Amino acid sequence: MKHDIKTVKKAINGDKSAFEKLLIQEEKMLYYKALSYVRTKEDALDVIQETACKAFLAISQLKNPEYFSTWLFKILIRECYSLLKSRDRIIPYEENELLKKLDREQDEEIESFHLSEALSRLRSSYQTCLILFYYHDLSIKDIAEVMEKPSGTIKTYLRRAKKTLKSELERSYKLNEKTS
Repeated sequence: MKHDIKTVKKAINGDKSAFEKLLIQEEKMLYYKALSYVRTKEDALDVIQETACKAFLAISQLKNPEYFSTWLFKILIRECYSLLKSRDRIIPYEENELLKKLDREQDEEIESFHLSEALSRLRSSYQTCLILFYYHDLSIKDIAEVMEKPSGTIKTYLRRAKKTLKSELERSYKLNEKTS
């Protein structure tokens, strides 16, 4: 999203209302992007809150006002990864929760899955590229900047991600045909 450069510069210089205005303009995009990563409304809102806090504290370090959106999404993605990593480290301590999780994992292997589930099975770098490219219409250059990777790497990630996603979806389709 293109922002008024004057508003971004005001925010960089410490204007709280200008920063708030910028966040409100990005509100929906932040929410949907966070939701696409963390999958639950509550986690998405937590990630957005952390992103807003970190962005507010670091806005004075933004060198190029025209890249405010890219910079903000970079913070959001890092917060999503941070939340997902902390989730992986948390082990359910109640036996019932652990058994439910194991049952769910076995059911997931047997059941067919939709595009979002197939997407969630991709490597995180592939997933990020696909989401940024197709869901948020970012250019390869912008994705490279967000992910701090060369453009060539992003092109490779996109190509491999599409190939992997296609084979996963074809496999799921074949499994559905056999069970029908």
